[in-house]
Amino acid sequence: MTHFEDREQQAAISRLLLYYLNAPVAEGCRLRGVLPAPDAVRIAVHAGDDEGGDTFLYEIPLNTVAPGYIPGVLRTVLSGTQLYSSDDISDAMGMTLIRLHPENITLDPEPEQGQALSVLRALSDPGEDENPFLIGFLMKSHSRMRLYVQHPGHSGIIGADIRLTDTLTALIASIPSLIEEEQYHQPASDDPHCELLVDLTGW
Repeated sequence: MTHFEDREQQAAISRLLLYYLNAPVAEGCRLRGVLPAPDAVRIAVHAGDDEGGDTFLYEIPLNTVAPGYIPGVLRTVLSGTQLYSSDDISDAMGMTLIRLHPENITLDPEPEQGQALSVLRALSDPGEDENPFLIGFLMKSHSRMRLYVQHPGHSGIIGADIRLTDTLTALIASIPSLIEEEQYHQPASDDPHCELLVDLTGW
């Protein structure tokens, strides 16, 4: 990976983790920073309350996992007991630095909020502000979410119901074409925020 590609990946990780400034990464653990390092990213996490506790730096090599997996790696590491080799522990800036090996970590299932965030991020491309696709959403019960979308070239708003699962990637990529298929269309009689509904919960 070139130096420029390192920077691009570190920037992508920083954007991805911004959400955790307002929400815990795991119970009792809050994001404090995302720091660049040679061939790696270091994520500062404070464990404990604001007055007490400790801040740790978790180092993740850039070439081991895609940026989208990093929240899951952190959540798994912070939620359970982990054993580290003394070679993987050192100090940096007064914080305990722990080098992680994501290829050896089995990720815990992603919570519903994380799955929803993954869908919304994937469908909200900031480069398409003049012709947005995703214009709203509503979390519903039983791991369901309604997406309010507007297909390019159409004026009406479509409500697309999806089920949050661990295998959303193919569905996310297919939503723009699936909402065009009439077999999924239903009247939006109970929702004044869209003109028709598309039920993709069984897809």
